[in-house]
Amino acid sequence: MFIAGFPADAFGTNCYVVAPAPGEDCVVVDPGFGVTQRLDEVLAEHKVNPVAVLLTHGHLDHTFSVTPVCSKRGIPAYLHPGDDEMLADPTKGLSADLTQLFGGRFEWVEPDDVKPLDDKATLSIAGLEITVDHAPGHTKGSVLFRLPGEADVPPICLSGDVLFAGSIGRTDLPGGSTEEMMASLRDRVLPLADETLVLPGHGPETTIGQERATNPFLRGAHSAPRRGW
Repeated sequence: MFIAGFPADAFGTNCYVVAPAPGEDCVVVDPGFGVTQRLDEVLAEHKVNPVAVLLTHGHLDHTFSVTPVCSKRGIPAYLHPGDDEMLADPTKGLSADLTQLFGGRFEWVEPDDVKPLDDKATLSIAGLEITVDHAPGHTKGSVLFRLPGEADVPPICLSGDVLFAGSIGRTDLPGGSTEEMMASLRDRVLPLADETLVLPGHGPETTIGQERATNPFLRGAHSAPRRGW
């Protein structure tokens, strides 16, 4: 498997390129601010061809470049319907201070082709089998993208802003919920195998085992009230 990750120009948002191997089709995950040139360089260097953009959630720092990336290649974007309104109007997911910062400062156009992500669906795309886990809390439509392990590659979880190394995504923005986040951590994150490699939306990679042992939010999630999925 081939995975390349690099930070966007703002907010340290990680953009990922995932393919079965160099020279094959790929997916782009969370193209944020100012990533288009660096993305083109990564694609050309490794001769991978994007066939879709996957969005872990609808916040602007993860979606800012989705339309230029998609429109340049005529490919779809995938997003959970819980965050559709943020793709239509990114200010709906911003705090008051960020709304003031961005308000009126850029033109926004939605991608032409947005496909829904369903909980527990498996996307067979770009030669990959990607499982979608709905994990609300940071936003209503936050998801995890999981890929199975291979001979020399552990299982992989692209966690967006659900789980970071040593922390979790904030729950105080519009659409956020601490209760839902704790339930997502308990029911979606904690059951994953310790060897699972976590590629988060911000910051360095980690593993489920490392977070299970050291992340205070995961320890607190054990006692979270149960909810239906």
